[in-house]
Amino acid sequence: MFEASKYDSWFLSNPYVLESEALLLKYLLEPSPGRALSVGCGSGLFEFILRTRYNINVGECVEPSEDMARVARSRGLSVKIGRAEELPYGDAEFDTVILNGVLDYVDDDVKAVREASRVLRPGGHLVVADVIAEGSYGLLYKLAEALGSWDDKYVARVRPPSPYPLEYVRQARWHTVDEIMGLLRGAGLVIVKVAQTLTRHPKYSNEAVEYPTDGFDRGDYVGFKAWKPY
Repeated sequence: MFEASKYDSWFLSNPYVLESEALLLKYLLEPSPGRALSVGCGSGLFEFILRTRYNINVGECVEPSEDMARVARSRGLSVKIGRAEELPYGDAEFDTVILNGVLDYVDDDVKAVREASRVLRPGGHLVVADVIAEGSYGLLYKLAEALGSWDDKYVARVRPPSPYPLEYVRQARWHTVDEIMGLLRGAGLVIVKVAQTLTRHPKYSNEAVEYPTDGFDRGDYVGFKAWKPY
């Protein structure tokens, strides 16, 4: 997994992509997430932006990497070390649970979503946001992985100026929209909102901030808000 410095460096090299993704999370978390848990928070960069820029407080996190957790704590977050498949919390503790870019890196995606549902109170929401397999980013990542280089003659002509490091791409297992919806429904959750961002080709997605739109038909980063029945 990324070192915290590499994680931050990539997003700070792509500030409009970062802002576009943060706006999608803001849209899904409004009007208020209540007591919210972010699973796999990384360095806490998104949570910090949500709190300082949009007044949306996500102060509690779970992160498997001590390196990432250290940086997240320096940003004012309360971080427990743990895995998405075994959350260190009791049943029904949170109003909102966030899985932002997490499902591609867990060992068991079914268990991870069910764990998120377990710690949700009835009536609470699970927010999932991720790069999707059928989008331009997902397809370009798979191509770079197969060729083993971002500098291949073809890939170099169509890739973003600052692409994800290949070690990040090689570890990921991108999900389709249907797969994510299936995971949510399989955990007994009701999908109440789907939204998308990063609708430009990856080569141009960092040229302007993009605001989220409802539904999915062309976005590379897609968010899902699901409700836990009483």
